[in-house]
Amino acid sequence: MTAGHPPLTWVVGAGGLLGQHVVAALRGRAPIFDAPRVPWSDPTQAESVLADTARRLRADAGGRGWQVVWCAGAGVTGSSAESFDAEHAALVAALEGLREGSDASRGAFFLASSAGGVYAGVGASPYDEFSPTKPLAAYGWAKLRAEQTVTEWARGGSPVVIGRIANLYGPGQNLDKPQGLVSQLCAAHLERRPVSIWVSLDTLRDYLYAPDCAQMVLDCLDLARAESQGSPVGDAPVVTKILATQRAITIGAVIAELRRIFRRRPSIVLGASSVSALQSRDLSLRSRVWPEIDRRTLTTFPAGVAATLEDLSSRLRVAAR
Repeated sequence: MTAGHPPLTWVVGAGGLLGQHVVAALRGRAPIFDAPRVPWSDPTQAESVLADTARRLRADAGGRGWQVVWCAGAGVTGSSAESFDAEHAALVAALEGLREGSDASRGAFFLASSAGGVYAGVGASPYDEFSPTKPLAAYGWAKLRAEQTVTEWARGGSPVVIGRIANLYGPGQNLDKPQGLVSQLCAAHLERRPVSIWVSLDTLRDYLYAPDCAQMVLDCLDLARAESQGSPVGDAPVVTKILATQRAITIGAVIAELRRIFRRRPSIVLGASSVSALQSRDLSLRSRVWPEIDRRTLTTFPAGVAATLEDLSSRLRVAAR
């Protein structure tokens, strides 16, 4: 918890899986900035709205602190490089709006990056914050580009946290995006249909429950703000932090756990896809930075799956009305 007056917080991408849980975690913890909806389908208009909103955030914050949690991004591993260019332009527009004015030290910025994206081609797990990066797809390169952009922006005086996040799952995932194994398996179970898996069942991933991740994000920002106090102007810290359970499990183990919860075996179709070549077999993660962030009780995988299943069941009942 931030001491004194909690910072006015703008969550960009508040409708996404992580963003919606960050908003929920902020309630009772810090004021949420009333931001307009961003017209993401119109890149030029989106950039204008983001820049204007960034300026208004700083104006509304007045003499108190402000912070931005950047959770935006619709791209996935198989998305085109062009789509990532538009996402990057949107990030730049927001950062330029935030840069205008004085007292940058009152602000802080969190960028949601992807551990899987940036470490995919390294081939020497487990990965930590000091491991080399080697993306295999445009998705990972886009994440590294965004990391570099916010690192350069931090020279203006605002601390930045780059969160390299494990595989998120939980209530509220967008099933229209071709990702989210846990949610896709839960949805297939409820709809009694098979689901295709394009990678080997011994593929290792770290599955982090989205509400847990949201709390970790806000704790990271609190710590960044605390550590930046007293830093020389123009020397704001940039911290890269892996957010994960640090306990990877195989896809086969995920299926076995879901079989126990569903009380029947999920209907799986194993296949091949060009996208599978862009996926690492082992994405085990460890964190060596800010270990105090990791000292918490995380939601167990069975409990997280049960909450995800209940959320999807509720959404499907509403859709069927």
